[in-house]
Amino acid sequence: MKRKQHLQKRFVLFSVGLLIMALGITLTIVADLGAAPWDVLHVGLYYQFGLTIGTWSIIVGFIVLGSAGIMMKEWPKFGAYLNMILVGIFIDMYMLLPFMTEPQSWQGKAVMFLVGMVVYAYGMGIYLSAEFGAGPRDSFMLALTAKTKWKVSNARRLMEIGVLAIGWLLGGPVFIGTIVFSIVAGTFIGIALPQCRTLTHKWLRDSVENEKVKEIERGASV
Repeated sequence: MKRKQHLQKRFVLFSVGLLIMALGITLTIVADLGAAPWDVLHVGLYYQFGLTIGTWSIIVGFIVLGSAGIMMKEWPKFGAYLNMILVGIFIDMYMLLPFMTEPQSWQGKAVMFLVGMVVYAYGMGIYLSAEFGAGPRDSFMLALTAKTKWKVSNARRLMEIGVLAIGWLLGGPVFIGTIVFSIVAGTFIGIALPQCRTLTHKWLRDSVENEKVKEIERGASV
């Protein structure tokens, strides 16, 4: 029972983290200052073939996960599939909100983009701290690193340059924000992840201890 409750709380954190991260992704796209490399690809595919940005995020995620599975000769973890599907759904959900519109001024766009990066970083920090499974891009990066023996940074850089080039050829939004995101996002995540892990582990530990206290109290009252 304790393990089930613990798993449920981790799943809640995982889902909330993805919900927050998807909001950050949507804000950076709507700001129209250039999107993150993977989102340049998703938006480019949307421009060329229709559907929705979230749908393309899911489709590309399936392709990436399948490639990682073939490389590693094993099925990716369930959390990776769940991550991919929920993020795509959440992005489309946010895009439908009537107030999610592009700011008219450069200052407004810059603020929206910056807020989007911060929200994205903390959303990622929360979902990763739940330890429920990494997303498809991270799974592919790990598979590529394992097969080529490259450094993680080199594998990540090669992936992002590749998808950015394809997205740009498809007409995706490459602009100053793309460069800023590529340079700064890692720093933001590096700040957010330890904070989220500390708070998450404390919350989960406190929850377990509270359950133990309740059990002792119930036993004492019998």
